[in-house]
Order: sequence, then structure tokens, then C-alpha cells
Amino acid sequence: MRGSSRAPAAPRAPSPRVMTPAVAAERAAGLRRAVGALMARSKKSIPHYYLSTTLDLRAALAWMEQVNAGRPVAERLVPAALLLKACALAARAVPEVNGFYTDGAFRPSAAVHLGVAVSLRQGGLVAPAIHDADTLSLDVLMAQLRDLVGRARAGRLARAEMADPTITVTNLGDLGVESVFGVIYPPQVALVGLGRVVEQPWAHNGLLGVRPAVTATLSADHRVSDGLRGSRFPAQVEELLQAPEEL
Repeated sequence: MRGSSRAPAAPRAPSPRVMTPAVAAERAAGLRRAVGALMARSKKSIPHYYLSTTLDLRAALAWMEQVNAGRPVAERLVPAALLLKACALAARAVPEVNGFYTDGAFRPSAAVHLGVAVSLRQGGLVAPAIHDADTLSLDVLMAQLRDLVGRARAGRLARAEMADPTITVTNLGDLGVESVFGVIYPPQVALVGLGRVVEQPWAHNGLLGVRPAVTATLSADHRVSDGLRGSRFPAQVEELLQAPEEL
């Protein structure tokens, strides 16, 4: 029998799922349910305690403005970079807040993979990691932060970036929030909350003035640390910010 000369039809490529408003809403709702379930488990299983302190940013912001004066706009530092680097260095100095509580025991991490909470355009929240944040220069940290936020909102994060933060920072200052008391992402044992930078009256050496300041909070796991040990973390952050040129 004479065979047909017609070439076999090429397999049709699967059509990509169109991101309609309904699909976007469905994904956002699914993410919110997943985050909600994780946070509910965290509050049920982790004995949280909370600390709050007001950080004096006068020295840090004055140094940042001096550095930025000689840079193009695209390369200028922002306060978040200084705060994140200070938090990463403080986490290295206070190992009780940096690591994982699994199988009934705390396992401190030798590295500081700083999780950064990112709100997504379609709704929901993710907290991918900037790896080895304590070892990065401010410029590299800034570049990685911009890249991480962009890829998070585009849905292009690597699995490792989502799975291995050793401590998480959530910064809601851009939304006008002055203080954040967050819920720990298990199996992590601490979460840092940062509010917006505000000018506050400040008494120093008997003199009253106005200084830029930010409220920083620490949510920590009482199975691993207590207020005495946990208070070392904000104290370290405060000390680091007084010498910003060394960050």
C-alpha cells in the first residue's frame, strides 16, 4: 500500500496559562492561605517573646548622605541597606537568633542568610534570602536586594532562596508603619521588624534635639533564647549603626 507523503503534524505546544484577573486572584488567595497556615502553626508551636528599641540613625544617615553626594542616582544607598547589613552582622554576633529549631533542638547556622519579606503585586508575601548577607558590601547587598525584589514580584525565585533564610527581616517603613511585631517563620527562631524613619525629640548629654530614628523589634523563640540574650541583638544593631563606615 502506498504510504502518504504528508509529513506528520508537529505536536502542538501547550498554550501558556493566561494571567487573567481571576487567575491572579486565585494564586494570591492560595499564597495567602499557605502563609496563613504557616503563621498559625508558628503561633501555636513557638513561644514568642518580643523586644522593641528605638535606633538613633543620625550618624548612619549623615554618612550615607555624604557617600551619596558623589554618586549617580542609580548607585546611591538607601537606609534599608544600612539597616539590613547591621541586622546581618548582629545576627552573626548573636547566634541564638540565627538558625533553625527542628526535631526538638536548636541548630545555629554558621552563615547568615537574611530573609527579606517582599509583598507581591497580586497580593501575598514571600521572604526569600540574601545569602551570606553579613559578608556583602553595602553596594553588593543593595544590588542583590533590588534583584531579589524584582524576581520575587516576577515569580522567578530559585527554590533555595525560599527554603534557607536563617533569620527574616520585614520592613514596612515605606508603608508608613512605625513598628512591626512579626510572627516567626518556622523553623527559624527570630524575626526582625523595621518601621519608618521618623524625626524624634532626642535628649543627649542634657541637651534636647531632633534626630532621625527607627523603631526596631525582635520576635524571638523562647525555647532558644530569653530577653537577656535577645536584647544583645538590638544593642548590636545600635552599636553598628554608630559606625556606618565599617558596615
